[in-house]
Amino acid sequence: MVKRPRSFRRLLLLRILLLTFPILLIGQAMTLRKARSSLLETARQNLTSSAVRKAEELEQDVQTVQSDLMLLSETQALQTGNVETLRTALDRYTLTVPYDVSCMEVRSGAGMIAMTTCDEPLLSSEGVLPWQQTLGDPAFYLVSLTTTDQDKPPSLEGLPIILTVAAPVYDADQQLRYTVTVRVRLFQLQDTNPRSLVGNTVVIDADDRLMVHPDPDLVGQSIDDLPAADRLNNILSSIRNGSENTLHLFNFMEPGDEWLAGYSGARVPITPDEAETWNVLAVTPLYQALHALEDIRQVLILLTLGLLAANALLALYVARSLSLPVERLIRYGQRVQDISKLESAPRNPSVWELDYLGQVLERMLRRLQASSQELRQAWKDAQFANQTKTEFLANTSHELRTPLNGIINSIRLVRNGDCDSREEELEFLEQADQASIHLLKIINDILDIAKIEAGTLSVNLAAIDVRDVLDQVLDLQALQIRQKGLTLERPALSEPVLVQADPHKLKQVLLNVIYNAVKFTKQGSITVEIRKESDPVAHDSVVAAAEPGGASRPVTVASPRVRIVIRDTGIGIAQKQQHKLFRPFVMVDGSRTRSYEGTGLGLAISKNLMELMGGTIRLESEGKNKGAVVTLTLPLLVQPAEDAAPNGLADGAVDGAVDGAVDGAVDNASTAAFSTPAARRS
Repeated sequence: MVKRPRSFRRLLLLRILLLTFPILLIGQAMTLRKARSSLLETARQNLTSSAVRKAEELEQDVQTVQSDLMLLSETQALQTGNVETLRTALDRYTLTVPYDVSCMEVRSGAGMIAMTTCDEPLLSSEGVLPWQQTLGDPAFYLVSLTTTDQDKPPSLEGLPIILTVAAPVYDADQQLRYTVTVRVRLFQLQDTNPRSLVGNTVVIDADDRLMVHPDPDLVGQSIDDLPAADRLNNILSSIRNGSENTLHLFNFMEPGDEWLAGYSGARVPITPDEAETWNVLAVTPLYQALHALEDIRQVLILLTLGLLAANALLALYVARSLSLPVERLIRYGQRVQDISKLESAPRNPSVWELDYLGQVLERMLRRLQASSQELRQAWKDAQFANQTKTEFLANTSHELRTPLNGIINSIRLVRNGDCDSREEELEFLEQADQASIHLLKIINDILDIAKIEAGTLSVNLAAIDVRDVLDQVLDLQALQIRQKGLTLERPALSEPVLVQADPHKLKQVLLNVIYNAVKFTKQGSITVEIRKESDPVAHDSVVAAAEPGGASRPVTVASPRVRIVIRDTGIGIAQKQQHKLFRPFVMVDGSRTRSYEGTGLGLAISKNLMELMGGTIRLESEGKNKGAVVTLTLPLLVQPAEDAAPNGLADGAVDGAVDGAVDGAVDNASTAAFSTPAARRS
């Protein structure tokens, strides 16, 4: 008896269920495991980043306290003012600083309290500050740090770190006038959201003492007294070695619990020349890091049940009409011989998946058709690029050969004694020298464009006066301008215009631009303007600029820009040719460029140099024979104005203070204005 074959529907249903059910279960388990690993890895990375960010904020807060206190100690109100002026200056300091000032104390040079807002003295009678022994050492001192403040209750923002800092105030004779002591409160935010990966904050000082902890009762204790002391000591050891990572903590808050801790070190200044490392941790319970795992598990269960039901329905309702549409699609694919004569794919409205498969197959073939057109276009573009490079090499070889022939011929004439006089020999040598300089400029342009394409070109940013660089460039071009009979209009500025730029690279850009203006202008004038323009949505950032002697002055790195406009009455550029500007190896007009000499790399190099210096370059022309306007923009450095002088000071003292602040800011702009990583570009 021949065994009857099973029906397609039953066979399809059984095989789908037998194959998919175990696979779905295994897939669910693997997905949950992978999700758990991914969530843990995400939590580790976020906690490490959070710890680094918290440490940086703590460093910045302490540095801000240091800078503000040192600036306060250098004010005229403290150095020369009376007690009432002193009180006014301290009140203004309390209102303007971005942190909470708990109380302040001012002692005279003899150690007597001149003014205080504290309930108890901040300085003990036994302690001796460094400057009380040696004048001028140091200008800042961290007296003590605590985590409790009897004057004020804890804030809702979290448990604060209480710092007591002191700074000396010297009079005009460099004698100790006052000692200013301030107690400030620095807050570390605590985030207890179950889905948050910022974590709670734990801060451990250099003596392994808890300064901030999720459990306020543990603050002030040594980590050796905690159940998780071994793990915490491992973290402190890693921080001392300069590591930033994440570690699991066991029995951190309660017996049996597990926490994730990201950690980083914060270098906190104790004096201007000394700092110590505080240990900053971002911690969160393990169940909070895996809070989303339960949602993923529920979604996977629902997805598994849905897939099983869908597979059964697919086997029951689609098996009968599955084979014929597939065969139609196969025949459709076999009929496609010429992709340029593509027909519509057969449709099957009764089965959406197969109908959609036909549409996808047709779209795929049409994308292949479009891709073939794109390949043909890319081939044309490659041919154009190859032709452009060939033209560039031909033009460059001509530009190299012309001065080289001049050098060779001039030297041979002098060497062979064909000159009639010493003056003629010097004339030929001068021609060889000029040709050598021209040849060197071409080679430098080629090397610069090679560095730009390789990404190795760099700039050294500094604070410079645009007027000086521009005067040097205009002086270099003055002779050629006079020889061509052109009129040069220079900018007339009496005040310095400080910008953030590389002086050598800026000079190179200005030489390229003004050289082009002179080269392409037969008659008329060349006008150079310098404008200062403000950005209404930008804001100023202040950094400290070190001065000789250990003092510091504020330098404002402002967002306003400087615009250098070079306008000529030369041959101009047609509108349809302006899209070729600033592209290497592409010349606006080969024949015109050849008649005026040059490789066509100047604008491309200038554009990249300006972008590296944080600026821009733009060329505009109304058309042929209508001249051109080149606009360069660079960040403007603005000097901050000094605070108004207190009552009782003479006008001359105010003027002297303002002049000193401006001179200090200008002298140190090149080193201090770009001391931060965000401002450094090389």
